[in-house]
Amino acid sequence: MNFHLALLPGGAPSFANLWWLPVAAYLIGAIPFGYWIVRLRGRGDIRGQGSGNIGATNVTRRAGMAAGVLTLLLDAAKGYFAVWLAERASAGNIRWMMLAGVLAIVGHIFPVWLGFHGGRGVATGLGVFLLLSWKAVLIAVVVWILVVGFWRYISLGSISAAASLPLLVYLLYAPPLAPPLAVTAGTLLAVALVILQHRDNITRLMQGAEPQIILRRDEPREKP
Repeated sequence: MNFHLALLPGGAPSFANLWWLPVAAYLIGAIPFGYWIVRLRGRGDIRGQGSGNIGATNVTRRAGMAAGVLTLLLDAAKGYFAVWLAERASAGNIRWMMLAGVLAIVGHIFPVWLGFHGGRGVATGLGVFLLLSWKAVLIAVVVWILVVGFWRYISLGSISAAASLPLLVYLLYAPPLAPPLAVTAGTLLAVALVILQHRDNITRLMQGAEPQIILRRDEPREKP
């Protein structure tokens, strides 16, 4: 299939011919991998367990590490694929790529297949920005590791990594030049969506009621 068909003279993408791309990006993001993985493992509906979201953290807690890792990889892959598809269809137009990335995250958070109740968008966002600015993602992952390793809160690590991403993308997208406005605005929107989905975690963190991860078997788990 030839994806390079939707071009106007001079190489500009034809918006009329790419109307399907935002829809496709949303539907790709809306694929509920975590939900189906837990179902296939015979653990029921993940939406009624733990935090109720379909992301890797909740899947890990309810269906085991292997299921959680698989969910993480697949959720990241769908974000990456949505941006890759936009890159191919628009001949590398960054506005279309950014739009597809944001809509993939929206699809994961608000999947039409599950009554618009999905995950928090962290893994899907990871996949999205791997193609847009992999250097920024690499440092954001380091931020996540450091925060989780020191404070042992997965949610705090995710919030911190997301919050660092706009600055990292701004600095690393195309140094010494600033990224296009579409990238900056899209990154801010994506990060706002992810952090907004962590609002309950933020409340529990402020109250000292957020559960920590267990690093060793002999360490007591903080009360949930």
